[in-house]
Amino acid sequence: MKGKRTTLETSTCAIARSLESIGDWWSLLIVRDALAGTRRFGEFQRSLGLAKNILTTRLRKLVACGVLTTAPASDGSSYREYVLTEKGERLYLVVASLWQWGEEFCFPPGQLSYDLVDRQTHEKLRPLELKSQDGRTLGPHDFVSRALERGDRDPSSTALSQGDPLRK
Repeated sequence: MKGKRTTLETSTCAIARSLESIGDWWSLLIVRDALAGTRRFGEFQRSLGLAKNILTTRLRKLVACGVLTTAPASDGSSYREYVLTEKGERLYLVVASLWQWGEEFCFPPGQLSYDLVDRQTHEKLRPLELKSQDGRTLGPHDFVSRALERGDRDPSSTALSQGDPLRK
């Protein structure tokens, strides 16, 4: 059927399942804005310039997958606000990684108007790095996925790994 999207919610790959939850650009931009303190529908709409129906759909999906929750407005009005859950806040690493990648590869020198800086010191952030358990910095060819031993798997999971999903 043309236009029908495949679901990734049963994939054995953690990247695929993550993309099922937050894989479109609008969702990550909503998370970016929520990390910056945006909480109300109208604020998201003004910031993103997104049609109401699309924003509504994305916000509902982010609430349904536990990235956002709704709460009474902090000013005591009858409005509801969107608040990042712990799960949503943990996306800060993804957002910061994408920002740093974009700085390096998507802007000619001098075109970028903003830096990510430490809120306390106002110094530019160091590039994020992937570290091994012993503290070594890992590059793109220094890691693979591996199947978990049966005892390490979630007992509710019956899916078996089919090779290395990072290399598919």
